Amino acid sequence: MRTIVAGLGLAGLLVTGCTQSAPTIATETASAPGTTSAASPGGTSELEAAYEKTITQVLPSIVQITTRTGLGSGVVFDTAGHIVTNAHVVGQATELLVTLASGGKPRSAKLVDSFPAGDLAVIKVDDPSGLTPAKFGDSTKLRVGQIVLAMGNPLGLSGSVTDGIVSALGRTVTEPQGQGSPGATIANAIQTSAAINPGNSGGALVNLAGEVIGIPTLAAADPELGGAPAPGIGFAIPSSAATDIAGQIVKNGKVTNTHRAALGVNVQTVVGANGRPAGVGVVRVIPGGGAAQAGIQPGDVIVSVNGTETPTTAALSEVLATLNPGDQVKVEVSHPGGGTDTVTVTLSELGAE
Repeated sequence: MRTIVAGLGLAGLLVTGCTQSAPTIATETASAPGTTSAASPGGTSELEAAYEKTITQVLPSIVQITTRTGLGSGVVFDTAGHIVTNAHVVGQATELLVTLASGGKPRSAKLVDSFPAGDLAVIKVDDPSGLTPAKFGDSTKLRVGQIVLAMGNPLGLSGSVTDGIVSALGRTVTEPQGQGSPGATIANAIQTSAAINPGNSGGALVNLAGEVIGIPTLAAADPELGGAPAPGIGFAIPSSAATDIAGQIVKNGKVTNTHRAALGVNVQTVVGANGRPAGVGVVRVIPGGGAAQAGIQPGDVIVSVNGTETPTTAALSEVLATLNPGDQVKVEVSHPGGGTDTVTVTLSELGAE
């Protein structure tokens, strides 16, 4: 029996970030930059023309971002040289290289700020000449079944395009924490069948109106196949979230309002006697926060929120991602000395760090 990982509601799936670990290029079955699968057999059609127009319009706004440890993609945000990407693309780097879709010598860029909890970051190119800002659309108006294109630099193949549809909306997914991965939880993620491969992270998910409606971030993997990619299941941060966070960083140099709920605790997953996750152990209670006011103490174990079990920190993050600062929630906790309580916690705002 396969387990459900990351709260996707999809049996047997893991999600992984899509940053290429090293700038090596795979050559087998690689398509030429800027190509996509055929829209229809038998020659040019209106749909093919729409594909071609969209690619021509948006691809100049997609860049390749290279760090010492890997590469990913980014989307030009404005003419001043700001580029929005994933936090896991940037990682710990503060100095980066940006290559335009048109090619040319890589340009130096610096990190403006990163928001690891939402896996978003903004960098700024030292020389913004020739940059073409993308047009961002309203992701709240997306419909399941809409055709979308994923643009980025998978496997180092710059300017690559894949096609698919919006498969589902409103997913909550958590990226496994690890080297270069902040373990972000993405609320209202867009699920797409457009292929997302290492190097696509931070690129663009685009509708046929030429609007960026998402930032490709995660791909599903099947643990029964040793973590091999699960074809046709990828996830993107909605443009509504990306433009909000990027706009704050551009304006203020940092995120000033995360719009994310927090309990006011530092936690870690607790393993039960059977070796399986048994809850979220409270390591520290933030003074003055909702948990402190509700009487939660270090050593307590959070086992559910509003009736939803929280066996791991990822599960807790996914529950909180669906809530808002100021909401009141019922939190069930077990105590070190035995016994359980259910307390009411008023959620605070998650900090940007």
